[in-house]
Amino acid sequence: MARRALTTTAAALTTTAALLLTACSGDGDKSSDGIKGADAGAGSPSASTSASAPGGGKGPDLSLPKDVDLVFDFDKPSDAKHAAALTDAQNYMRAIYHGIVAQDPNDPAYQFYSGGQAAQYAKSQIQASVKERLTVIGTEKYYDEEVTTLSGGKRTLVTFCSNQAKIYSKEIKTGKTLYTKESLDNYLRFRLLMLPPSGSSQVWKAQVAEVVTKAKECRA
Repeated sequence: MARRALTTTAAALTTTAALLLTACSGDGDKSSDGIKGADAGAGSPSASTSASAPGGGKGPDLSLPKDVDLVFDFDKPSDAKHAAALTDAQNYMRAIYHGIVAQDPNDPAYQFYSGGQAAQYAKSQIQASVKERLTVIGTEKYYDEEVTTLSGGKRTLVTFCSNQAKIYSKEIKTGKTLYTKESLDNYLRFRLLMLPPSGSSQVWKAQVAEVVTKAKECRA
């Protein structure tokens, strides 16, 4: 199947990413592949997936086709800052898919929830989907979250697993779904370095995004 896991390239990692890598470790392989695309015409958007910005403000549209479901099986942290960082980490993931659905490498959603390398990474995933003309169909599950405050108390590391066994590529031109069997390739470990709100913004933004592929610990 022409599936590409959400990953990042080593060359894109900055000094900030080094802090992320120092804070955690895991088994698996890293690759420079991207996420499979999603077609703007593949089903009607679901308004329930739109996100509200913290503080009651309305964030950008994060709606996805009804046949695309991102399931976040997370527990809400008791710490308010950790909870906010985790919420906007989820919004960052939704935003990447929203940009793919819109087929827009300059989609405002991912720009709202990210900056630096993480924004560059999101844009690269959207650009790849546009080039390959692939949509997506099915359900992706996220689980086993961890939220850690890094040294200095300002940066927060959000990590979690992803199971892509039930989400598939779909050719935009033909409508053909490219099914695949479950394998270790379906299991990923995400690491997002989140920065706290600054200025008038009330949003935590992903600054660095890294994905470990073939994550054995996520398959257990």
